Amino acid sequence: MTPSLLPITAVYLILMNLAGFAAFGLDKGKAQKHRWRIPESTLLGLSLAGGWLGALLGMKAFHHKTRKAKFRIGVPMAAALWMGLLVLAIRAGLLF
Repeated sequence: MTPSLLPITAVYLILMNLAGFAAFGLDKGKAQKHRWRIPESTLLGLSLAGGWLGALLGMKAFHHKTRKAKFRIGVPMAAALWMGLLVLAIRAGLLF
């Protein structure tokens, strides 16, 4: 029997979502002060790396990047990708 990857996956996703949320908050603060910004590719990359929920919550909480199509479309696409991966992992018996 293969050991469950659930604990590792859960910790990874929690950390990625905290990072995504924090990145959107930091970038919003920097934008308001006209300072160095976090690249959009990094923000989207965090979403694709599993931090999509934190990114989505950060977009809503900080009202940041909500008008940009690449974020309105890209973050939900990352969510769909991760939901699909999680379903596949569950069906394969990797998480439970």
